[in-house]
Amino acid sequence: MGENSLVTAIGSFELRRWPLDDNDPLRAWDAADEYLLEQVLAVLPIARGVPLSILVVNDAQGALATVLHEWQPQSWSDSVVSHRAAAENLSRNAIAQPLRAIASSQTPVAPFDLVLIKIPKTTALLDDQLSRLRDLCDVNTQIIAAGMVKHLQKSAFTSLESTIGPLTTSLAKKKARLLFIQKDESLVPAATPYPTSYTDEAIGKPLLNHANVFSREHLDHGSRFLLEHLASIPYADCVVDLACGNGVLGLVYQQRHAQSTVQFVDESYSAIESAKLNHAAWYAETDNPAAFVVGDALEHQADNSVDLVLCNPPFHQQHATGDQVAKRLFVESKRCLSQRGEFWIVANRHLGYDAVLQRLFGNCRTVATNRKFSVYRAVKR
Repeated sequence: MGENSLVTAIGSFELRRWPLDDNDPLRAWDAADEYLLEQVLAVLPIARGVPLSILVVNDAQGALATVLHEWQPQSWSDSVVSHRAAAENLSRNAIAQPLRAIASSQTPVAPFDLVLIKIPKTTALLDDQLSRLRDLCDVNTQIIAAGMVKHLQKSAFTSLESTIGPLTTSLAKKKARLLFIQKDESLVPAATPYPTSYTDEAIGKPLLNHANVFSREHLDHGSRFLLEHLASIPYADCVVDLACGNGVLGLVYQQRHAQSTVQFVDESYSAIESAKLNHAAWYAETDNPAAFVVGDALEHQADNSVDLVLCNPPFHQQHATGDQVAKRLFVESKRCLSQRGEFWIVANRHLGYDAVLQRLFGNCRTVATNRKFSVYRAVKR
């Protein structure tokens, strides 16, 4: 078996992470996926061919949905990249059925016999998911959560017990652990508070944020630094706020340039829903032109079709950190920019993105720098 083969009780599956990168040292599953599948498949083979309603939550690279495809599970996630990974892995294993992808902004179709939850990095997302999941389950629903021990924060246990009911834990195996949760019908958990909002003095307008939005409680320092230099960014007809989060960069840019069409793009359903809410609130009376795309980088965008890209790039994908995601955003931005189109980003200084942009664009100017961040400008020539 190859290094990308996940061997299970019902067969071997070839799995790859998305986006594909031959130099990616990480596998498309972790020991928590293996442990969870081992537990579930010890029971499920008895029911092969028997209808069984399964919900998979936060399936990072589609390992669970691919292995359990016979039961046609619903895959509920905040990441369109995770859904793309799952669809690619189904295809890679010659599985013809389409992925039953459910966005985090949507409600899965209940009832469920089995709910499998990979504990997400953000407890706020788990809180929000559980508050909506509770009414979709009954006392007979088997609920199992899984995670790597180093990622299982106390807040996740508290969230599960206070929203769903009591739990028991498995022994650790390959540094992974399972949590078995029983619904307590007598619990009256608090309703989800999301979207929440904050108002930053430098902006002067409230920003709404769903649970999984980056820096949902305050304006992040990187975006703040780029906004300080917004006056240096020229007018452009077609603008993309890439990896937009709550949309703050595009929103403030459009305050200066009301005729610009701004497209807000993010791989997070929560981010795009937040950006939609904020744009509607900010520009309800002026109807400034905007578009909103839950997208995998800029795959949806035609070559040479954008005049300006603004970006505060992420440096992680779920629990994995690295520069692969950011570099892909850079490559896609260059492809989509028109001749003389400009790419403006803010990033931590130590990441050295100026050298990356210099190689890619043939030019990169450091517009500003402080103790932690740098603002870079590259022009497509």
